[in-house]
Amino acid sequence: MPRIEPLSDVAGARITGLDLSRDIAAEQFTQIEQALHAHCFVVFPRQTLSPRQFVQFSTLWGRAEPHVIDTFHHPQDANILILSNVRRNGQPVGLLDAGTYFHTDYSYLTVPARCTMLHAIQMPRERSGTTFANQTQAYADLAADMRARIDPMVVRHHYGNRDDLNEQSRTVASVLSDSQKKKVDWVRHRLVRPHPHTGVKSLYGVSGSSFGIDGMDDAQAVTLLDELKEHATAPRYRHTYHYSIGDVVVWDNAQLLHAAPLTDLTDARTLWRITVKEAS
Repeated sequence: MPRIEPLSDVAGARITGLDLSRDIAAEQFTQIEQALHAHCFVVFPRQTLSPRQFVQFSTLWGRAEPHVIDTFHHPQDANILILSNVRRNGQPVGLLDAGTYFHTDYSYLTVPARCTMLHAIQMPRERSGTTFANQTQAYADLAADMRARIDPMVVRHHYGNRDDLNEQSRTVASVLSDSQKKKVDWVRHRLVRPHPHTGVKSLYGVSGSSFGIDGMDDAQAVTLLDELKEHATAPRYRHTYHYSIGDVVVWDNAQLLHAAPLTDLTDARTLWRITVKEAS
């Protein structure tokens, strides 16, 4: 049976004793699913997966949704997005800067992401991990009057990073082509979102794609969202996990904000990414 070891008091657990290239029994998956809900993200070290095996593992969690940026889909399976700072023959082999600001994946879609998984293929010499911020704990720590105030609020989301809209910047949301921009529109999600599988409440998407709140002046809404973002991304809610080659990392988008590193362009880094949506 798998062994589960917490990585920190904030978030994260390492799961050993499983080869993800092989079939996973139902009782084993129940254990790792419970670990994800308890620890917000889980790490399976020393895995060697083909694209087919990685996609097969993702189906245990739900239906994969290819990213709107279709330029860097894996040639063997479009459900895999290649993240990389590597260039070959002068051309990028993957998406360079994928969400270097705090955000939650696919919050700009009507049906958001359940979980995102990365498989570390090529890692740089310099440590460059993903930083996770625990939004379940951040919500629980709010004052009771603030929780009561924000519980009924509905937030307007759109693809983008509200803190940086300059398409020439490396910290802007990955830039869409004109045709890709036509595929996204405004959507609405609760500011305080009960977890779809456990019912536990978390702050949802207070950083990243959230641009307004229904029934509130836009400037006032952004002020409130910024206040919540400052609280929810404070160091006490953060844990940074630094990948090793072979790691498979799965995180719970209902409970976390995350931010990718701004990589050194001369230090090669390549990961495969699959994002699985919530059941609609």
